[in-house]
Amino acid sequence: ASLENAILAAGAASVTLQDNADQPILEPALGETPLWNATKITGLFDADIDTTAALVTVARRFGNDLPEHRWEQLEDKDWEREWMNNYHPIRCGENLWICPSWQAPPEPEAVNLMLDPGLAFGTGTHPTTFLCLEWIDQQNMRDKQLIDYGCGSGILGIAALLMGAK
Repeated sequence: ASLENAILAAGAASVTLQDNADQPILEPALGETPLWNATKITGLFDADIDTTAALVTVARRFGNDLPEHRWEQLEDKDWEREWMNNYHPIRCGENLWICPSWQAPPEPEAVNLMLDPGLAFGTGTHPTTFLCLEWIDQQNMRDKQLIDYGCGSGILGIAALLMGAK
């Protein structure tokens, strides 16, 4: 946390902590805030930042024994659209797909739920949502009733409707 605070004090717009050693933390226990053994910390600065001054500020705040680091300038892009290049349809079982609207369904004859990902829980990528979608795919949903309790996007209810539920 002290390195994160030092980077923010140096003018970073944001700081991201990521696993740097393939050590997933899935469900921490209540009250725990586990960290990885190897953590990659990324600070995002405005393009006109004085990198020398920022590094001096980080070193003064954190201490002169900084971990291995580097500066990299990212080309300006339409970042609101850039992430879409890496989002692809998700197969949820044998016959159910979650597809973003900008891509053609990989199996047009399958049940294709067209849903654009956003910030809300429920785009199919979260493990619990994915497991529920796989379960729905395996059920005979014809004329069944299903409650999507605590729904965000409503993806489970929508999938059930597409699979024949009332």
